[in-house]
Amino acid sequence: MPPRRVITGRSQEPRKRFAEELKKLRLERKLSYRALGSALGWDATLFSKMEKGETIGGPEVVEALDAYYGLPGLLLALWELAAGDQTQFRAKYRQYMALEAEAISLWHYAACVMPGLLQTETYARELMKTGLLEGNELERQIKARLGRQELLTGPNALGMRTILSENVLRTSLSDSAQWQDQLRHLLEVGDRRNVIIQVVPNSVGLYALNGTHVTFLRLADGRVVAWVETSYAGSLIEGTSDVDLLQLRYDRARDLALSPADSRKFIMRTLEEAQCEPSI
Repeated sequence: MPPRRVITGRSQEPRKRFAEELKKLRLERKLSYRALGSALGWDATLFSKMEKGETIGGPEVVEALDAYYGLPGLLLALWELAAGDQTQFRAKYRQYMALEAEAISLWHYAACVMPGLLQTETYARELMKTGLLEGNELERQIKARLGRQELLTGPNALGMRTILSENVLRTSLSDSAQWQDQLRHLLEVGDRRNVIIQVVPNSVGLYALNGTHVTFLRLADGRVVAWVETSYAGSLIEGTSDVDLLQLRYDRARDLALSPADSRKFIMRTLEEAQCEPSI
C-alpha cells in the first residue's frame, strides 16, 4: 500500500499537530498571547508553552479554547490524541508510559534519582545527559518527561505517593542554584492534595528496597502492576505474587519513612544546607 498522501502539510505527530492547530487558530484571529489569556482567564505564558510543544495543558483550558473558537470538541479530541501519544517516549519505556497514562493512582520508591514526575527541566537535562542523550533527541525526551507531569494537575489529577531514599536528596546537581530550585519544586509539588512525599533517612540502616527503583500503578480495572527500573532499562511486573512481594517490601520501607510532615521538614533542612556557602 502506498504511503498516505499528506494534504495539509502539517505534522502527523499528535503533539506537534495539536500545537500547530493552536497556533493557527490564534494567528487567524490576530490574537496575542496576552489577549487570549485575558479572554479565557489563564496566564498568557501557558498558551505560549502549548504552541511551542512544551506542554499540552489540561482538559479544562482546551475545553475553554474549543468554546472560544467555536469548535465544540475538536481541540479536545486532538488533545486526547496528543496525551495518549506514546511515540514521544523511547521505545523501551512506551509500555510503561501507556499504563501510567491510564492509571488512577501511583506509588513508588526512589533509591537514588529524583522521580521523573518530580523533576525540574534542569534536573531532567543533567540526568539524561549522563545517559548519553544529546541534540534533538535529548530535547525531545526532556519535553516528553515534563509533559508527563500534567498527570499530577487538574481536577482528575493522578493520586501519587513517593518514598525517597535520603540518597536522592544528597545527590545534588552540578549547579547549586539549580539544585536549590529542584528542592523548592519538590516542596511545591508536595503541597498538592494529590501528592504525598516521604523520606527514608539513611540512619534507619539497610532495608528491602535499598537499591531498587520501583513504581506501582493501580489501573482502572483494579489491577496493580509494578515497574522495576535501573539506569539502563525497566521491567514490567504483572504476576500477582511478584507484585505482592514487591508491595510487601514497599510497605516495610514506608514503615521506616518519616511522616509526610517530618519529610517536608527534612527537605526544607536540605534546602537550607544547600543555600549555605561552603566553608573555606
